[in-house]
Amino acid sequence: MSLVKLTIKGISYSQTQNGAYALILNEVDGERKLPIVIGAFEAQSIAIALEKEIKPPRPLTHDLFKNFADRFDIIVKQVIIHKLVDGVFFSSIICERDKIEEIIDARTSDAIALALRFNAPIFTYKNILDKAGIYLQINPTEAEKTEIEKDGSLTETEVFGDVEDTISNVEDYTSNTLEELYSKLETAVQNEDYERAAKIRDEISKKES
Repeated sequence: MSLVKLTIKGISYSQTQNGAYALILNEVDGERKLPIVIGAFEAQSIAIALEKEIKPPRPLTHDLFKNFADRFDIIVKQVIIHKLVDGVFFSSIICERDKIEEIIDARTSDAIALALRFNAPIFTYKNILDKAGIYLQINPTEAEKTEIEKDGSLTETEVFGDVEDTISNVEDYTSNTLEELYSKLETAVQNEDYERAAKIRDEISKKES
C-alpha cells in the first residue's frame, strides 16, 4: 500500500459539548483534508508545537517525552496513520536508536504532537485517505496561524465556517439513512464544519462496513 504525506492545516474548535477539537490534516500532493477529532489537551499540545515561539513555563507531557528521547538518543523518524476502525484512527511512531528501528503504537493525536516536536513527517495509507478524506477548497487568504494565549493555553484556533452555523448539542446520526448522511456531509463540507463532517463520515463508514 502506498503512503501519502500529510501536513497540518489547522485546528478547528468544536462548538459541541466536551470541548472537542478537529485536527485538520492536508494531503501534500492533493486537495483532500483528513479531519480527526481530538481532545482539548492534545489540541493545546499540538497548537503549542505549531507556534515555535511559545514556550510553556514547564514541559508538557509531549515535551517531556521529547526531552527523554533526546537524552537517550532516540529519534522519531516518522508517524504513520495506519488503520481506521469505526471512526477511530490508529497510528504508529517509527523510532530509531543506535541504528535499530522500533515501531510503537500510539493515539494519533499523541503521535502527531510528537512528530511536530521531532520535525518528523506524517503519513497515512492511500486507502485510508480514500475512505476518510474530504475534498474541500480553502480560500488561500484565510488566516492559518494558530492563536495561543501568552500563558500557553489554547484559545480559538483556526475556526472553519460560521460559528452561528455550528451545532449547540451533539447530533445523533445513527437513525439517518445513508442518503441523508451523504446530504448532511455535503452541507457540512460546504460550511467548512470539519468536526461535524468527521462525525458524519465516521457514521457513513460504520453503515457501509
